[in-house]
Amino acid sequence: MERVFNFSAGPSTLPLPVLEKAQADLVSYGTAGMSVMEMSHRSKAFEAIIEKAEADLRSLMSIPDNYRVLFLQGGASLQFAMAPMNLRVTGKADAINSGNFANLFIKEAQKYVEIHEVASSKDSSYDHIPAWDATTFNPTADFFHITLNNTIYGTHFPTLPQTGDVPLIADMSSCILSRPYDVSQFGLIYAGAQKNIGPAGLTLVIIREDLLERSQDSLPAMLNYKLMNKNGSMYNTPPCFAIYMAGLTFQWLQDMGGLKAMEAINVKKAQMLYDALDASSFFHNPVSPESRSIMNVTFTSPTPELDALFVKEAAAEGLVNLKGHRSVGGMRASIYNAMPVAGIEKLIAFMADFEARNQ
Repeated sequence: MERVFNFSAGPSTLPLPVLEKAQADLVSYGTAGMSVMEMSHRSKAFEAIIEKAEADLRSLMSIPDNYRVLFLQGGASLQFAMAPMNLRVTGKADAINSGNFANLFIKEAQKYVEIHEVASSKDSSYDHIPAWDATTFNPTADFFHITLNNTIYGTHFPTLPQTGDVPLIADMSSCILSRPYDVSQFGLIYAGAQKNIGPAGLTLVIIREDLLERSQDSLPAMLNYKLMNKNGSMYNTPPCFAIYMAGLTFQWLQDMGGLKAMEAINVKKAQMLYDALDASSFFHNPVSPESRSIMNVTFTSPTPELDALFVKEAAAEGLVNLKGHRSVGGMRASIYNAMPVAGIEKLIAFMADFEARNQ
């Protein structure tokens, strides 16, 4: 069967070369005589896989030497609790409420620390990144949290809040590896893998080394950053196959020219789609232009009925998973790294045809 263009927000499309390499290795990895899914995580073969994956990620993101990389489980949602549990000192923290997952972080983190909501765009249905007043930041907060890209609403922080000595924590689940970021501006970065990295089941955490000392021995072992780091992310059996797939994706990104090259491709894809939306009198993107995401593009047609028809007819043309999140409706095209330009071109052509037939 011919592959479709998969616009799912996650689990999302993977690079075809990555899938083909995994297919070739599936039954027997290298000279191991077994699949990665079968081998011990304590074996030399898997140790080489995880070590290379970390080395390639460090190279791609220019991760400083004083940051540790953890390959964890539980999804990004577990970090809503794990981060405040590990970083808690004064019991107070700042956060910006810019979307559904930012809001969920605040709700979960409040079980462990007192959250000061610095800014919010909730009242306007999260159609922009809210402005913040730096004079309201708590200089002694345990951390300052942002969700860098808001998957459901299609927004992205155009600039970062300057938090001084307070560690900036970023949920990068839907934008990690899409462009270069200065890792040193963050105290902690976390990301679920199932958007730009690999299959579901793996969560990346990049944490500044000094922050590991905040982890208390009283924390559950599986939720302790310091313990996970001490054991090289293998306190228990890690998500071995997901780490292997992530490693293949990191290699693919290097072959593509790295994150600067990937950013140029992503900006081009997003601009093509936004240009088509802005030129249309039929489709509408609700996001303020300065807050637009290059990973998740949301849009609507004149009626919910036409939205449903669009999604149905698009799927018949091999453009799948364009239905917007249930909380907002409409359509959403998630155009992560692995979405080729050809997918954007086909979507734009279908949009024009649909508009002409339904005006």
